[in-house]
Amino acid sequence: MGKLSNPPVQCLQGRLNVLSDDPFLHFQLKYAPLKDKAMMTPETQKQLKITDVSAKKLDKLNLHTAWDLVLHLPLRYEDETHIMPIKDAPIGVPCQVEGEVIHQEVTFKPRKQLIVQIADGSGSVLFLRFIHFYASHQKQMAAGKRIRAVGEIKHGFYGDEMIHPKIRDAEGSGLAESLTPIYPTVNGLNQPTLRRIIQTALDVTPLHDTLPDALLGRLKLPHLAESLRLLHSPPPSFTIHQLSDGTLPAWQRLKFDELLAQQLSMRLARQKRVSGTAAALGGDGTLTQALRHALPFALTDAQERVVSEIRRDMAQTHPMHRLLQGDVGSGKTIVAALSALTAIESGAQAAVMAPTEILAEQHFIKFKQWLEPLGLEVVWLSGSQRKKAKDEAKAKLADGTVKIAVGTHALFSDDVEFQNLGLVIVDEQHRFGVAQRLALKNKGRDVHQLMMSATPIPRTLAMSFFADLDVSVIDELPPGRTPIKTRLVNNVRRAEVEGFVLNICRKGQQAYWVCPLIEESETLQLQTATETLEQLQAALPELNIGLVHGRMKAAEKAEVMAQFAAGRLNVLVATTVIEVGVDVPNAALMVIEHAERMGLAQLHQLRGRVGRGAAESVCVLLFAEPLSELAKARLKVIYEHTDGFEIARQDLNIRGPGEFLGARQSGVPMLRFANLEEDLHLLEQAREIAPLLIEQNPEIVEAHLARWLASREGYLGV
Repeated sequence: MGKLSNPPVQCLQGRLNVLSDDPFLHFQLKYAPLKDKAMMTPETQKQLKITDVSAKKLDKLNLHTAWDLVLHLPLRYEDETHIMPIKDAPIGVPCQVEGEVIHQEVTFKPRKQLIVQIADGSGSVLFLRFIHFYASHQKQMAAGKRIRAVGEIKHGFYGDEMIHPKIRDAEGSGLAESLTPIYPTVNGLNQPTLRRIIQTALDVTPLHDTLPDALLGRLKLPHLAESLRLLHSPPPSFTIHQLSDGTLPAWQRLKFDELLAQQLSMRLARQKRVSGTAAALGGDGTLTQALRHALPFALTDAQERVVSEIRRDMAQTHPMHRLLQGDVGSGKTIVAALSALTAIESGAQAAVMAPTEILAEQHFIKFKQWLEPLGLEVVWLSGSQRKKAKDEAKAKLADGTVKIAVGTHALFSDDVEFQNLGLVIVDEQHRFGVAQRLALKNKGRDVHQLMMSATPIPRTLAMSFFADLDVSVIDELPPGRTPIKTRLVNNVRRAEVEGFVLNICRKGQQAYWVCPLIEESETLQLQTATETLEQLQAALPELNIGLVHGRMKAAEKAEVMAQFAAGRLNVLVATTVIEVGVDVPNAALMVIEHAERMGLAQLHQLRGRVGRGAAESVCVLLFAEPLSELAKARLKVIYEHTDGFEIARQDLNIRGPGEFLGARQSGVPMLRFANLEEDLHLLEQAREIAPLLIEQNPEIVEAHLARWLASREGYLGV
């Protein structure tokens, strides 16, 4: 790779300015599908000779440009390059046969259908069956005509048959020279039309390489044009398996280009953030040391390491953008509190935001418990708060009387002003929308940001989707935690579980009973929390049982949670509103109904609500049969593993990155071509090469990003 006099990155400044300096905002913008109603331009229509009707169909597929069409790769292929004798045609595999129509009839047994028999002289007869047909079909397949049929042969009522095969006249028809691509499409856009449009796009789109030959040779990757043309029109020498397993060099080239674009955009975003300025919040250690001395426990080595990493970041003059991840119960909240004190020691304010009132209130209680003895007032802001209390809190934040606020989305309301916001701490950040996080960040200019997540990020995701973030990991649980035993129990043994709840509570301990829905659904047939409350009250009359669910007012939920935390309730029936942040050390039993319906991360979070005290804790996963293969896989993982990182890795394997990261909630689609686990070697190569290209060949970076960011699955999307 030739060095080009090592110019600075100014020539990339235009693209850098597009990138957001909020890591998670940038992350979502890069990967979010375009939300506006993008349409194919008249110029593109004219260039590709596309009718208005076809253009509307292509818009439904999010195919708006020639490059979009070039990257619209086949779902599968059919081999129409040769004709298979009927007697040799395999069962269950698409093939092409040719024969003379020897009989045609319309039958009404068991329903109206067209039955056509063809023979090719090989000694076998094949039936072609059409349930939907027109007079033109009958004319095309009249007795005596020679036709070709492409489809999958199955054993049928009449004998070997093809159902709704693709038909063409044999007379004057040559054989295809390459395998026939079958593309994802929509109703009204047939395969021949789509193939013609994509072929035109291939012909008119410049497919010159953005990467130098020396680099491609080193990586043993083919040229882009060669790769795309092969995948759209593979020669018959390639097997269907070779084309579909993703290991073909042509596939490897596309995957590498995609991963390289991702790595380049991440690194440029990091460069932009590092070039920003923020107040150095080194602190003098007075408040943090005072809190440490007051704590009834010592920090773990992992917590100490993470506190040092955060403190070092905050002492710098560019904004911290750090993700703090730790398993359930690893002690992230005390790390957040020490970080907030570091900001306060430096004269700045800190804001702690959580996605739900229950989680935010847990943080508020902890922060008050730790910080008020140090002479610091902690204010609370939430949507359900009374106006007078809210106005008082806002006034104290605006004039700097109060240095720390804890709350929900109310923290980023337009009428909330901070005198000198220096640190924003966002818990479970993925639950907030882009606009919400940006609004809070804009309360203070170039503030330091600490994002916390209890969902561990597997190594491959950390290397790709989170490559632009500094990541701290608390990989050690506080001492004294007892392991949680997990039990899988069929719902038919529900009465036994109720008896187990009674025994636990008679020992003076408490239990959660979690239900996934709060209103009846005939479709899912899930038991509601209200029904469960009534059943448990009838079965366990000596116990005090409470209920919390998402539709309750915040004050009502807070009251029930306070009763449970104080030990006045033996059992708390809840929806999944308690999955994160609830801390009741006396709770030793978690029962989760319809566990087969929940994701691994959710199950792990719920299980982590127990095991916080000295008593042995149990998590009972109630399931209802029949179980899908996906449900079996999830339950097997949660039963066999307690380590959050291993569970996250398994979850990534089961769901893929888009689903793992919450694609539907966050707008993050899966990588289009690459698979992070299968293509780890390509990801590592892209990570290695990206910084070298940025330093030595910025014009290559510009060209590569211009190509890949311009597509509909672009990494910026805005």
